[in-house]
Amino acid sequence: MTDVDTDSNAKAYSVSELAFALKRTLEDAYGFVRLRAELSKVTHHSNGHVYLTLKDDRAAIDGVVWKGSVRNLSVRPEQGLEVIVTGKITTYPAGSRYQIVIETMEAAGVGALLAQLERLKVKLQAEGLFEASAKRALPALPAVVGVITSPTGAVIRDILHRIRDRWPCRVIVWPVVVQGETAAAQVANAIARFNALEPGGPVPRPDIIIVARGGGSVEDLWAFNDEALARTVFAGTIPLISAVGHETDTTLIDFVSDRRAPTPTAAAEMATPVLSELRAGIADLSARLHRGGGRMVEDRRGRVQNAGRALARVPDLVEMAGQRFDLVASRLGAGLARNVAAHETALVRAGARLTPMLLQQPQRIRAERLKGVGERLTASLERSVTLRRNELNRVCARLIPSLLQRPQQLQADALSRIAVRLRPAVDRGLERAGERLTSLGKLYASVNPDAPLKRGFARVERPDRSLVREGGSLVSGESVRLIFADQAREATIDGTPTSAAAAAPKPARPAKPAATPSAQGDLF
Repeated sequence: MTDVDTDSNAKAYSVSELAFALKRTLEDAYGFVRLRAELSKVTHHSNGHVYLTLKDDRAAIDGVVWKGSVRNLSVRPEQGLEVIVTGKITTYPAGSRYQIVIETMEAAGVGALLAQLERLKVKLQAEGLFEASAKRALPALPAVVGVITSPTGAVIRDILHRIRDRWPCRVIVWPVVVQGETAAAQVANAIARFNALEPGGPVPRPDIIIVARGGGSVEDLWAFNDEALARTVFAGTIPLISAVGHETDTTLIDFVSDRRAPTPTAAAEMATPVLSELRAGIADLSARLHRGGGRMVEDRRGRVQNAGRALARVPDLVEMAGQRFDLVASRLGAGLARNVAAHETALVRAGARLTPMLLQQPQRIRAERLKGVGERLTASLERSVTLRRNELNRVCARLIPSLLQRPQQLQADALSRIAVRLRPAVDRGLERAGERLTSLGKLYASVNPDAPLKRGFARVERPDRSLVREGGSLVSGESVRLIFADQAREATIDGTPTSAAAAAPKPARPAKPAATPSAQGDLF
């Protein structure tokens, strides 16, 4: 081991001193730098920070975006995105590395923006936001049209002028900015607020929404490529027409909307019908209806005439019926005469068999039968009376005085036995009734609302004698009634005390009386 040379004038730094000196030097010399590079190794940490690497074809530098600066970035950091960042150069002393703390980030050019847009389109398409089955049909006759656009410029004037010429309806304009960092959020908010309106409310709910903006560069229209805006359009329930830019311009909102219009004027034409064309169409349909009705009437008339020609004439029908009637009437007299003669013959034949003896025979037979029945009935009644008389005599012979007195003796014995059992039963009933009366008295004493008043409590009632259970239900200035054990007093909630009441000394609290055996049953 050799001794350290102490003759040198060079100061010996510690590692920490050197590291932090270099850190301060870099931060002072490069406190603000602007870099154009490609992102790689992008990591979104769970604590909100973003760690990444900025590189070109010959070098690379580590970068970090603190959580507070992430929300201010113009683009979301993604692998392979070409960006322009601003920040300051600093070091990481624990690892002897230098890095850039990024404060702002924006896409480096159109190519990077389009690449980012393509990746977002693929993502949303995979989620089903572009499916044709999710598109809503536009209303045929909208009563209210909602327009989301800038309140200044030619776009809103063109839309209003076109709607006024085509279809008289109400137009609600929601003013927003259509370019810049806040444009996407304002347009999304306007769409969400339109969809949140209730039908029949003070502000009418639109039947259709138009999102419009004039032409511009890709950067000018970039607000309409926002992912949150696209999801808001997809989640809405009102049909939406996107009219952003010119016919050759395409934004993300065009794929999610229910209909895309090449220009704002075309969007107004898609949203509204032409009133004059509707009137002409109605007039044409009315004329066709009248012509069709006329042809139908003529057709039915022809059918009726053809059917009428196939039917026989009324005079022919009447003449044939008259002829048949005359024929039947001519044969009626001869038929009646033959009928009378036949009945007369039958009557003479039957009358020859009707002699007086034949007519009297049934009466004689019934009289003989009645006489025989009467004789048998008399004999039967006599036998029945004799039997009943003998039976009555036998019953009377058995009814001796001892037998008549036996029921009275049995009743007396039963009453004696009942009297013996009755007194203990009455005593037990009275005892149970006394116990129940005592328990009811204790229960009454426990639930008596006036019992607590004797112990210093008071009951609060409203003027209508309803009980106040919570102090929160009373309002200042409300009159109440305080019920004490001896009397009731009126009071006002949060009222100002009188001078006499304020000066009056507080009454001494009476001493708690000792419990007596008679009061121990009061448990309230």
